Amino acid sequence: MKFVNFEKRERIGIVRINRPDKLNALSPEVLEELKLVVNDISKDDELVSAIITGTGKAFVAGADIGYIGTLDEEGGYEMALMGQEVFSAIENSPKVFIAAVNGYALGGGCELALACDFIIASENAIFGQPEVNLGIMPGWGATQRLAKKVGMNWAKYLILTGDRIDARTAFNIGLVQKVVNHDNLMDEAINIANVIAEKGPTALRLAKESINRSFELGDFGFKYEALLFGKSVGSPEKEEGIKAFFEKRKPNFFK
Repeated sequence: MKFVNFEKRERIGIVRINRPDKLNALSPEVLEELKLVVNDISKDDELVSAIITGTGKAFVAGADIGYIGTLDEEGGYEMALMGQEVFSAIENSPKVFIAAVNGYALGGGCELALACDFIIASENAIFGQPEVNLGIMPGWGATQRLAKKVGMNWAKYLILTGDRIDARTAFNIGLVQKVVNHDNLMDEAINIANVIAEKGPTALRLAKESINRSFELGDFGFKYEALLFGKSVGSPEKEEGIKAFFEKRKPNFFK
């Protein structure tokens, strides 16, 4: 692939957006490659977790503004749907996706990070939804996901002002889960991905599904959680986990 690099390390995958001359801006071609990689990760039974990061000084600086400039209303609608499809595939994947934000995460880049299960940020990271500065609004999920992550007021502030925030501010408002030294970013992300990769993949998949649906199910969310809990208890992985607990050893869910 030209713009998206993929590396497999045992049970984790590493995805790098590789368009540094354009600050990894997401063109239709980049989105199409990312879609293929995400789908392959989701179908790979050997993989449990995956990291998405950028090459160079940006995570993803946004959508390809030059391309947006060529679009009419119908084209804008279709481009929004294209990005939403890719990001929803990440959000709804049975695998755990970690955003390792190494620099600028603006517009579509912030939306890509939001679609991941959580965010580890370099101290150099910058977040923002600056679309209003171009006379447009976010189209790849920010108006839906950002409020769930940081609350409606912060979502409105970031989207309606187009302001940028640094990694520490992003951590303080709950957008980012961990801020690390820039040089240690990938080591920390890989360590976390490896910790997750040791867990039971069925339990991870079911827990992620239950959390994702918590906002839409209301009181039924507790019943849904109980149903998924039952599925996890009925899985062979539970047998290994319980046995390992009593034998005082680490479970091996991948025999």
